[in-house]
Amino acid sequence: MESQLTTHTRRVEAEILARQGLRLPPITLKCLRTAGIYCQPSVSIEHQHLAKKYVLRGVESGGAVAEVGAYASFVDEQGNALPWLQRVDSIGVNGVHALVVAPVLIRMQMLRIERTYDLLITRHQLAKSGDSQRPRLESAVLFYGRRGGLEMELWGKDAAFRGTVCPVFYTRAGERVVLANDFQDAATRITSAVSCLGCRHCHLLEPNLITTERTEKPSGLDVNDERSASVDAVVSGAA
Repeated sequence: MESQLTTHTRRVEAEILARQGLRLPPITLKCLRTAGIYCQPSVSIEHQHLAKKYVLRGVESGGAVAEVGAYASFVDEQGNALPWLQRVDSIGVNGVHALVVAPVLIRMQMLRIERTYDLLITRHQLAKSGDSQRPRLESAVLFYGRRGGLEMELWGKDAAFRGTVCPVFYTRAGERVVLANDFQDAATRITSAVSCLGCRHCHLLEPNLITTERTEKPSGLDVNDERSASVDAVVSGAA
């Protein structure tokens, strides 16, 4: 009976971890607030009214000071960078950097305290919820590394190595935990993010490059040409 309760408790804890992200103690949360680091790992379900479908929404956020860093962002299922929906600029640093929407999100979340790191990788997707039209959020832990170590000051004298290294994690028995190759690059990038002092830019999400084809108009002018023609006409009238 006790074994069943322990198993159930662990399963519930894993579900909470997968859904909400790293569970930080109050003293750590207070330290992040004092340092002015805002990290929002939550994932929400949103409805696109025009497309008539549901998507997941995430926020890339976080940054660092010398003593501590926290960051959360998202990649696709192969660990590749996702295009952001919108870049967010703000007066402050170490806050929200960009928004992303997608049907499936892989969340990368990392906490750094000096040279000690926690890394959580979780998968989030939409799943049918009985007879309800609104789907439910299905989350699962892909990797959870606690108290990993990296004996480098990536926020200081070793900053040149940012983006090339990531911490090493071990089991309680002292065996090295191997991170899946698909997420190696994302892990090095988020390691760089939690060492980026006064962060103002994105480390994982990338610009959404949209190529628009030139459409022929009856007048032979595109929008920019028409705008230039209007300006020329105004200038000629003023003269």
